[in-house]
Amino acid sequence: MKKTRRKSRHYPCPPPPERSSRLYVRIARENIALFRFLLEAHDNLGVFTVVSKFKGILMLRYSPHQEREMRWFLDGLKDEMDIDVLHAAPESRVPSLEKL
Repeated sequence: MKKTRRKSRHYPCPPPPERSSRLYVRIARENIALFRFLLEAHDNLGVFTVVSKFKGILMLRYSPHQEREMRWFLDGLKDEMDIDVLHAAPESRVPSLEKL
């Protein structure tokens, strides 16, 4: 077995986030099960809650360290279904359904 002189790099882990990031998305209500399947297929990148099953509005929660991966996932879904990212939720308040 050949040894290398190169030292292994140690990348420090970022500190754990205090809060989860949230996004609201709108999809067709018949695609909610497909959305769940695809999200779980991406190693449980985040979790979601159905805010309005009639309007197809979902609240996604994920780690702030994975913002880029979540945006990439949502952009990739545009080939599979119509999806609208409504907005990023402020940390302290949840919007009412009338505004969505």
